[in-house]
Amino acid sequence: MESVIEEDIVIVGAGIAGLTTSLGLHRLGYGSLVLESCDNLRVSGFALTIWENAWKALDAVGVGDILRHQHLQLHGIVTTSLVTGQQTSTISFKDNKRKYEVRRVRRQLLLEALANELPSGTIRYLSKVVAIQEFGFFKILHLSDGTIIKTKVLIGCDGVNSVVAKWLGFKEASYTGRHATRGYVEMKNTHQIEPIFMQYFGKGFRAGAIPCDEKIVYWFFTWAPNNQDKELAQDPTKLKEYVLSKLEKMPNDVRSFIEKTELDAFQSTPLRYRHPWELIMGNISKGNVCVAGDALHPMTPDLGQGGCCALEDGVVLARCLAEAFSKKSKEEEEYKRIEESLKKYAKERRWRCIDLITTAYIMGYIQQSGSKFVSFIRDTVLATFLGDQLLKKSDFDCGQLN
Repeated sequence: MESVIEEDIVIVGAGIAGLTTSLGLHRLGYGSLVLESCDNLRVSGFALTIWENAWKALDAVGVGDILRHQHLQLHGIVTTSLVTGQQTSTISFKDNKRKYEVRRVRRQLLLEALANELPSGTIRYLSKVVAIQEFGFFKILHLSDGTIIKTKVLIGCDGVNSVVAKWLGFKEASYTGRHATRGYVEMKNTHQIEPIFMQYFGKGFRAGAIPCDEKIVYWFFTWAPNNQDKELAQDPTKLKEYVLSKLEKMPNDVRSFIEKTELDAFQSTPLRYRHPWELIMGNISKGNVCVAGDALHPMTPDLGQGGCCALEDGVVLARCLAEAFSKKSKEEEEYKRIEESLKKYAKERRWRCIDLITTAYIMGYIQQSGSKFVSFIRDTVLATFLGDQLLKKSDFDCGQLN
């Protein structure tokens, strides 16, 4: 084969999972090539909540402190029903028993923190994989620009529309029937709100506002649009009017952040997830190929664990792969070591991902229900339980790299 680039490890996608895996490998002394189809780092969704489990992963790859200095630490969650106008639960992130580290982190700063620690040339932009081919103990990748890459390990971190996940036999992620509208506003002066996660439940929707730093406030609105409402996603002006009309009972000081949000800062996307039974029966890894991040576990945002789980994936995957490359051996033996390391990764991640996907979906159904009965149960019986799930699922340690 002529004009073929040879690499030990190729990671498809320079998102959270891809960059974390690459940086984890780099910390352990192993190089990788990250292929990104865009011409720069992908920044969508603007910000994400980094819970306790994700800070452990960020510390493991050595970028936790960089991000801590750029974002406020949140003190807790206050949940309010816009149906009754009453607070339904208040959960502190610090009590006498333990403290939980939670911050709303700007996605761009997160990706930059990971990418800046990688050796120059690790990320190859404008590199879209269009075909995957078997070649003995290797995989051959064909890129849209005609480049051919031969690799010992192929890792798919290429999101919900993953080419690698499709090659492994996974179906497209399923649509939940819900949309998420997100936005942010940067104040000229400080926003002067407490560093808390303000969450609101209404009839058929869920909303929230969270400060990222002293000037920036992020907000979200999840809803189930009908056929006419779906057209709103294409018109930011009408979408903004719709969101504000649904949030009439939201406190004015919080609602004002949405009012001040520029139209080009509005984003609306359908929420998708992978059926848990696909992870039970499907191949997270096969031979020298595996998937991580949204390519593996797309989930609804109701737990705030999608990006956090991707960070965990990266640490575990880097640790397992480093074991496979720790000894030099012949091609066949090396292939078997790689295969076993990826099986170990899949075993370690499978049930964690299933748990998060399932819990997030159920919480989303309860939190956003339009049923009067379910809303009543949510606001009275289940309010504290739902909040506690956020902390319970973040009480997890993916371990160190060594």
